[in-house]
Amino acid sequence: MAPPFDDTVNSWLEHWYPVAYLDDLERSRPQRFTLLGHDLVIWWDRGASQWRAFADACPHRLVPLSEGRLNGQGELECPYHGWSFQGSGQCTRIPQAEPAAEAVACASSRSACTSYPTAEAQGLLFVYGTAVSPQADQPGDSRSAELPPLPLVPVLDEPGWLVQDIFRDLPMDALTLLENVLDVSHVPFTHHRTVGKRENAAPVVAELTSAGPEGFTALWPEGPRKGKLGSQHTTFVAPCLMWHDLTAKGFGRILTVVYATPIRPGECRLFARFPFQFNSKLPRLLLGLRPRWLQHLGNHVVLEDDQVFLHWQERLLRQRGGSARFNQICFLPTTADVYVRALHDWVNRYGGEPFPGQALPARLGREPLMDRYDAHTVHCHACSGALRQIRRLRLLLVVLIAATVLFATWPWAMAIRLVLVALLVAEGLVLAQISGWHRQLLRGSGAPPRNRLESRPG
Repeated sequence: MAPPFDDTVNSWLEHWYPVAYLDDLERSRPQRFTLLGHDLVIWWDRGASQWRAFADACPHRLVPLSEGRLNGQGELECPYHGWSFQGSGQCTRIPQAEPAAEAVACASSRSACTSYPTAEAQGLLFVYGTAVSPQADQPGDSRSAELPPLPLVPVLDEPGWLVQDIFRDLPMDALTLLENVLDVSHVPFTHHRTVGKRENAAPVVAELTSAGPEGFTALWPEGPRKGKLGSQHTTFVAPCLMWHDLTAKGFGRILTVVYATPIRPGECRLFARFPFQFNSKLPRLLLGLRPRWLQHLGNHVVLEDDQVFLHWQERLLRQRGGSARFNQICFLPTTADVYVRALHDWVNRYGGEPFPGQALPARLGREPLMDRYDAHTVHCHACSGALRQIRRLRLLLVVLIAATVLFATWPWAMAIRLVLVALLVAEGLVLAQISGWHRQLLRGSGAPPRNRLESRPG
């Protein structure tokens, strides 16, 4: 039996983590991200045609480089004094220095930025959790062989997948998120009326098929919906990736893929991917017609089904002893809990927690837990673009409604008045719809669909 994990060492640092979908990154400006408590600046190195990740602190006076710009040479420029840095991290320009002194200062390792290895795969940008020495080679060069492989889903390299993606910064630890998405038995209840139905609940007779320091695999032979879909296979790749794999009878193959990237104590970034291989062309066509931002609004509702109580749950678990006492704190009498047992067993034997010894922040109220703008929209290319267009359209509709009301006061014939009234009603309905989308891009309602009153016969 493996010895208990030494919680004085943070092994989570020695791994790759996704930080963004490539489609959501902007090559024209630096962007910030926090990984395992380390503030990073992500930027596109035009000269090398690759993404870079530096510590978000200028070596001169420690201001955030993410507030700077990419200058005409395609280098990262500090907003405070204009120091410039190339992709290796080396400083190339100090405007305040005489030429001879500038050359000496730029050659010093003290003027270089701390860099983190980066890599691209399966539509994601990955950053390694540990920084490298200033001016060290980046992955893709000789030192990349020293790093572990990227945490990928091998089958996604096969052709024929339709993949729908979303990300969101969640007010919970990465382990809390992983525990939740690994747990298949909560879906009929927590997600009733979104992606589940209470009447589909049934015993979950699942079993581990492998386990070790690299993660675990599990099999649920009957599968969801009382066996109507088929067996479901689950894989956890430590420390941040899991997926469920289901081949649904007569429909196709469905994966649910989740990455949990730790940001800071009590916060992580979720990357959820929903790959489909359909037996017929119609479902693929219908899903392809829905705009990405509208898909994201539906995804948010599902995520908010359990966001409030997970945020509260993890604080109670921590107060009572955390993963080390998980089996004593929680009563786990059924095989449905095989997944969460395996996760906490991995934490205790191999991985530890992402922020050992660090306290969780104070519990949030419902209103901040329902934030969508800062947690997603502002960082999402599709949703931020939709928000801009909706705001323009809303302003235009207000002007059109005002004009229609004005015209309706004129002494028109009755037929024209009826047309104007109909037009006013149509404009009002459109305004109500886009105003609803506007609200949904900013925040959730906080009212999970499962709690709506059931209609009673008779």
